[in-house]
Amino acid sequence: MEGEKSKILIVDDDSFLLDMYALKFSQNNFEVHTANGGVQAIEKLKGGLAPDIMLMDVIMPEMDGFEMLQKINSEKLSPNSIKIVLSNKSQQSDIDEGNRLGVSGYIVKANSTPVEVINQVVSILSKKGAALK
Repeated sequence: MEGEKSKILIVDDDSFLLDMYALKFSQNNFEVHTANGGVQAIEKLKGGLAPDIMLMDVIMPEMDGFEMLQKINSEKLSPNSIKIVLSNKSQQSDIDEGNRLGVSGYIVKANSTPVEVINQVVSILSKKGAALK
């Protein structure tokens, strides 16, 4: 996979965070796609986007991250994507819900710097990538 960029779809309704993470991931050899909410993310997936990783917030208007995951799963959109939650919701019940919906990681925004978020995503990707080969 040398030289090949991993495709990441970042979903967050906070445009400042969305832009900042888009920049950070693009600087770290990712092909970045963004969506400002669950509805837009679903549209992009239905339009043919097949990201290697989806990094999503939970608290968003219209469709929260868990509803988005349920829809992605039920409609089998991007079934090979690694799904990771990036949220300030850190209760065990939220983490359990993420796990129930098949996420590979749950990162709490308030506890992680952008560099730590990227490192965690890369770590999850490398573990999953090894499992896929």
